[in-house]
Amino acid sequence: MVPGGESRAITNIVMMGMGEPLYNFDNVKQALLIASAGDGMSLSKRRITLSTSGVVPFIEPTGREIDVMLAISLHAVNDDLRDVLVPINKKWKIAELLDACRNYPGLSNARRITFEYVMLDGINDSDADARELVRLLAGIPAKINLIPFNPWPGTNYGCSPSSRIERFADIVNKAGYASPVRTPRGRDIFAACGQLKSESERLSKKDRDALAGV
Repeated sequence: MVPGGESRAITNIVMMGMGEPLYNFDNVKQALLIASAGDGMSLSKRRITLSTSGVVPFIEPTGREIDVMLAISLHAVNDDLRDVLVPINKKWKIAELLDACRNYPGLSNARRITFEYVMLDGINDSDADARELVRLLAGIPAKINLIPFNPWPGTNYGCSPSSRIERFADIVNKAGYASPVRTPRGRDIFAACGQLKSESERLSKKDRDALAGV
């Protein structure tokens, strides 16, 4: 087995097998404490990343009580767009979410927060978006994962061109943030960012058309 493979498997359970983990905080906490316990699976907490859309009240307890790495599904740099892409934003706005991130227990350059950002052609991928992302994350030790969007049947979204993603990443990199571009996988089975897909399927046709500029 590849070193660290066990921890990546646990990460995937949290991110995909349980839906939004912070809606199920107590059970996720129990599972991850067992995974990291000496008499459990003995996984390093620095090799476990919990991914959330941003259930703000449980972000601080995640760091204090579970003490794992944190990833945030951000996907937008303004509330109007994020309200559509990630509807949980209607309850906890970007400013409130990022305040919780700044106060995440144990946050440091060695324990950065990962921000997931799906690149949508003409929607969230401009130079201005990249600069605003840098401004928003000021003061937060962070890594930004840029994720090329994998379209699914019936979606109104398209993936940003490679040149646009590279330009976006260049702006973020020059501001001092690591911004790896995730290698697209699973396009033959329409695998995309599952969280974004599940959120977008809840949108009305009117909202989806407006987002796509129809």
